[in-house]
Amino acid sequence: MKLDLKGLYKQKIVPSLIEEFGYKNIEQVPKLVKISVNRGIGEASKNSKELDSSVAEMTLIVGQQPTVNKAKKISCWF
Repeated sequence: MKLDLKGLYKQKIVPSLIEEFGYKNIEQVPKLVKISVNRGIGEASKNSKELDSSVAEMTLIVGQQPTVNKAKKISCWF
C-alpha cells in the first residue's frame, strides 16, 4: 500500500483546517512545500550493517530510497 500524502492532505486535512480555523478561501490554508527527513548515524563508520539497516528503515518510513551522504572531515581551528 503506497501512501499518497498529497491526496490525503487535500482530501482530509485541508477541509478540517478550513473548519477549525474558519478560513473563507481555500488559498488561505497553509501548503506543504517541502518535507525533509534527516538522520545522523555515528556508528556507520565502524559498522556498515548499521548503515544498511538505517537505509531500510528510512525507505519504509518515507516511501523513497534515501540518498546517503557521508560527512566531510572538518578540521578544528583552536
